[in-house]
Amino acid sequence: MSDAQVSTGMNRTGAQMSPEDVQAQDEATRHFPADVPGDVGQYTEARQRAILDADPLGSVAPPGSTKGMLKNTFDKMLGKNPQVLLDKLGERLAFERAGVRLYEAMIAKATSAQGADPSLVSTLREIQAQELEHMNIVRDAIETLGADPTSVTPCADLVGVKAMGILQVLTDPRTTLSQSLSAILTIELEDNAAWSLLVELCNHGGHPMIADRFEQAQQQEEMHLTMIRGAVRQDLFEQLS
Repeated sequence: MSDAQVSTGMNRTGAQMSPEDVQAQDEATRHFPADVPGDVGQYTEARQRAILDADPLGSVAPPGSTKGMLKNTFDKMLGKNPQVLLDKLGERLAFERAGVRLYEAMIAKATSAQGADPSLVSTLREIQAQELEHMNIVRDAIETLGADPTSVTPCADLVGVKAMGILQVLTDPRTTLSQSLSAILTIELEDNAAWSLLVELCNHGGHPMIADRFEQAQQQEEMHLTMIRGAVRQDLFEQLS
């Protein structure tokens, strides 16, 4: 049996804590309307204008080797767009690299959590090692296609932004083990869907050998999801007991 990681205290964020102030706030909105008239439609229009005027996140770099240029030309002759696959490969590379760092933060949280199951740390270490393997597999695939794995593609740039939120959760000293596991579960859910799609893209793009190697990584990612989901469930059930 584990102690609950959340406690009941003087939480003053709810409206029920101060009904008089809620009533006063409602009256204030009637007496002092917004200075600028309008509705949510104007926000939508402003966002649409910004979208039309904005530049893209980036671009996929052209192949830096003769092999890559030949492969790129050959794919285009077949009516394929190799930059689409390279963008998603760049995304996976960035995601797996971020995953290694996120799991390091998760391990720190698990080792410092009072009453945490020691086997959880071993599980996290195992997953982290496989995330590193997957990163290297994707790097090799990018090099096989004659591209530069150090190039940041648009989707790779996007991954960096998304990972920042999860990293903030994991490295915040105030977050509990349960909260951190929940954040990691979010990562694993996306990782599973992305690997499945990447295997399909490789097959569709005429790279069955790369797809075969990716299928092994996908199977491991499915195990990661099962293990993390199980850890979340066990941790919460123990707190409820």
